[in-house]
Amino acid sequence: MSLQSGRITVQKVDELGAVLLPMTRAFPDVTREDLRHTREWYTEGSTGDDPATAIVGVPFHSFVLKVEGKNILIDTCNGNHKTRSDATPWNNDLNLPYLENLEAVGLAPEDIDVVLCTHLHFDHVGWNTRLENGRWVPTFPKARYLFTRADYEFFDKNHEEPLHLASFEDSILPVVEHGLADLVETDHVVEHEIGNGVWLEGTPGHSPGSCVVHAKRGGDQLVFSGDTFHHPLELTRPDILFFGDLDHGLAAATRRKMFERYADTSTLFLPAHFGGASAGRIQRHRHGFKFDYLDPATFKAT
Repeated sequence: MSLQSGRITVQKVDELGAVLLPMTRAFPDVTREDLRHTREWYTEGSTGDDPATAIVGVPFHSFVLKVEGKNILIDTCNGNHKTRSDATPWNNDLNLPYLENLEAVGLAPEDIDVVLCTHLHFDHVGWNTRLENGRWVPTFPKARYLFTRADYEFFDKNHEEPLHLASFEDSILPVVEHGLADLVETDHVVEHEIGNGVWLEGTPGHSPGSCVVHAKRGGDQLVFSGDTFHHPLELTRPDILFFGDLDHGLAAATRRKMFERYADTSTLFLPAHFGGASAGRIQRHRHGFKFDYLDPATFKAT
C-alpha cells in the first residue's frame, strides 16, 4: 500500500501478521465498559464485551518515507533468526520474507538512507541487523541509524530483562560497532530535525526515549506514532494500563496530550501496530477519542 501526501510517499512493509494476545494480558485493567465504548466505532477484530475472553491482534510492519530523493525506514520489527526466550510467540527463530516485502516496494537494503527507531524495544529494532556468516551485521549498510540517547543509555545500563538485553546485543550494538549509529536528544520539549521536512519529537513513557516521527512536505502532516498507542482501546480510554509501558502514568499523559493536540485536525497518524491501512485521523468522541481509518483500498491522503 502506498500513500502520497504532498511531496512525501509512504509505503508500508509488512513483516508479521496479527499476533493474538489475551485482552487482559495487554490491558490488565480493561473493563466491559471500555470494550463496549470502543465497539461503538471500532468493530474490526472485535471479540465481544467480556474482557476474560476478548483478544487483541498485534500486527508488525515498517514504514518507508520517500522524500527529496531519500529513503527513510521507520522501525524494523522483529528480525529473523533471533532468539527471544521471554517472548512468546517469538520464542523460536523467525524466518519471514521481510526483505522480499521491502523489495516488492522497489527497495533493496542498500537503498535505505536513514533508519529511525521510535524506541529500542525488540519488536522495533530486529531488522537493524541480519545474520551473516555467524555474525550480526547491519542490514542497511549505507544508512545512518538514529537511536534516541535516552533509550540507548537506559537499555545499555539495565540488563534485568533478558528479552531487551538480547535485542540490544544483537540489533543495536552491532550497528554502533560498525559506526553507523547516531544518538539523538529527544526529551518532551526537544525536537530533532532530520531535514527534508522530517523531525523527531520525544514522547516518553512507553520507554524513556520513545519518540514519534513527524513528516510534512506539502500536503497533510504525518505522524508515525510508534508505540505511543497500540490499540484503538487506548483512544477510548487514554489512561488505560498497557502492560508494555515502562512508566504508566507518563505514557498515559503523553497519549492524552497527543490526542488533545491533534484531534479533529487533518494530521494523519500511522501507528506501529494498527492493521488495515494502518493510517487514519484522530477525532473527538463522546467517550474520549476515536480513530478514523483511511480506506485501505485507497490508502491516499490529500
